[in-house]
Amino acid sequence: MAWTTWLTLLTATIAVSASPGVGAVAAMAAGLRCGFARGYWATVGLALGIVAQLLVVGVGLGALLSASETAFAVVKWCGVGYLVYLGWRQWRTDAAPVTTHEAQPANDSILGLVFRGFLVNAGNPKGTVFLLAVIPQFIDPALPLVPQYVIIGATMAGTDLLIMGLYTALAARVLRYLRSADHVRWMNRLFGSLFVLAAVWLATFRRV
Repeated sequence: MAWTTWLTLLTATIAVSASPGVGAVAAMAAGLRCGFARGYWATVGLALGIVAQLLVVGVGLGALLSASETAFAVVKWCGVGYLVYLGWRQWRTDAAPVTTHEAQPANDSILGLVFRGFLVNAGNPKGTVFLLAVIPQFIDPALPLVPQYVIIGATMAGTDLLIMGLYTALAARVLRYLRSADHVRWMNRLFGSLFVLAAVWLATFRRV
């Protein structure tokens, strides 16, 4: 892949990652619940979800989702249901006053954080359709495909690890200013509501 092509890909990837969306909500929710060091594992899951989406597109399953109304609907509504579940879970998170500069201990395991982050991105058919539309612009069919997909996947995952990490750190820093159980409770309800709004937005998405 030529440097000019890669720089264009990097610019597009940064723009997409930085745009507020369900991934950013998931990253900030994890930072709020667990602090940066532990919450960052949700970002690792988000990046793995992007890689999974790219693999789906690379092996041609993305074309099936784009062409089949039934397959697309199944994946979409599974994603919608999962986002609603995340919103309900965040809304019901027990509030505890923050008395130090560190997040209060959370029950989220590292594996659970990774898995939830993974499902947020891997279960989003809009990401598959987006990749189907964008990735071909950066593929040279005259060159071996695998190295090109590796470069694209590494660029997208690396960018997401950085930007979603910043969102996680931002939310974790907010914890320093939450001094009462009410503050924490309402912040959790805010993020829970954002998950539900993201689910509603995904539910309205239609194939082009």
